Amino acid sequence: MLTRSTGSGVEGGLATTTAAKFSDLSRHRNSFAYGALVVFCFLYFYRPEDFIPGTEHIPMAKISGVLAFLGLIAGVAAQGKVKMPKAIKFLVVLLFQMVLTIPFALWRGGAADTVFNKFSKTVVTAILVSMVVVSLRQLRQLLWIQTSAVVLVSFVSVLLRHQHDGRLSGVQKGILENSNDLALNIAIVFPLCIAFMLHARGLRKALWIIGMMFMLVAVVMTYSRGGLLALIICGGFSLYEYGLKGKRRYFIGVAALIALIGVGIIAASPNYRARVASIVMGNIEGSHDKGSREARKELLKRSIVLSLQHPLFGVGPGNFPIVDSGWAVAHNTYTELSAEAGILALILFLMALGSAFKNVAEARKSEKYQTDPDYRLFTQALFAGMAAYVVGGCFASTEYNLYPYVMIGYTCVLVRLGQPIVEKGKEKVLSKAAFAGAGKPRPVWGR
Repeated sequence: MLTRSTGSGVEGGLATTTAAKFSDLSRHRNSFAYGALVVFCFLYFYRPEDFIPGTEHIPMAKISGVLAFLGLIAGVAAQGKVKMPKAIKFLVVLLFQMVLTIPFALWRGGAADTVFNKFSKTVVTAILVSMVVVSLRQLRQLLWIQTSAVVLVSFVSVLLRHQHDGRLSGVQKGILENSNDLALNIAIVFPLCIAFMLHARGLRKALWIIGMMFMLVAVVMTYSRGGLLALIICGGFSLYEYGLKGKRRYFIGVAALIALIGVGIIAASPNYRARVASIVMGNIEGSHDKGSREARKELLKRSIVLSLQHPLFGVGPGNFPIVDSGWAVAHNTYTELSAEAGILALILFLMALGSAFKNVAEARKSEKYQTDPDYRLFTQALFAGMAAYVVGGCFASTEYNLYPYVMIGYTCVLVRLGQPIVEKGKEKVLSKAAFAGAGKPRPVWGR
């Protein structure tokens, strides 16, 4: 007896096949977006053009910018409709504010270059991180790229005694070249080094320990007072998180030993002792201060005055040096940002940082934080690193650098990864802040 097939089964099969194809396409697009993000971070932090002969003529900055933009397009195409976290929203509005300041800038060309060639890449990267990083393994990979680059530059710079005007400077020409920027970056990633060291085994653990020792030496050789203060802050938070809360008693002993060695270095080195004392006493003999403390006071005052004189749009992104007769930056992220882009820009920046800290607080409340040691390690590390940045930002102009914004993106990932997968009937349904590997997910991100 012949039976007539119904159309519902055929339609259901076609729907399943279409959904599977769409899922594969979305997965491939997301993989491309993540790959573009990895390459961009590598080019930005490692700067191979500084070390590989013949590559200095390759426009790495433009290539990395194009990669970030293509990654963003692929990420959006893979995700469909996306609700951004609060922190990322603040950064997007900050970018619009920066664009609005260009017509009112003292030097419009310089402002446009700063906004589109520097700052826009940081926001795109933060968005991309918050969108396409879908696992703790991927998050660790990106953190490893940033951290290992700082460790390697510190190691080589100390070995070669790469100095400028008596102070250690980075061997590369990017964000790690300046002595103060090198010291600040060391303070930011030092908790991440601790996390990677605790996560590693055998030889890798020993390599991380050696790298951290060279980083501590590098901070001393930079004579950076802001970097030293940021390192003390991150060290204090790391001791509390990993030693006291983590119940690692040996960690407390190691921290005490490092502190004693540091005190010994300060006591044995008259120049470094004078440098530390100059934080309070100013230009004293042997401090290598050369009037920089008083000069920075004047720059701070000038940036505050400019913020009050140009409260809406500032003098233009990247334009503060042309206002100063010595073509110097303000050496303060917060006041320079308000002077160059208006008080609203500073408020948006602080709100983004505040949302990032709220993300970390939310991640701490998650069940994953209690049950997953790796997740807990890197959550603690990001918190300590951000605390170091908040302090270090008072002594350096970092508002157009990548690392504060990419760290904000990392905290958004932490929130999403901390959301549990709940059971509904026989199907696994992702919580509102989690990703789905099949179908067309519509994620709601962290703050």
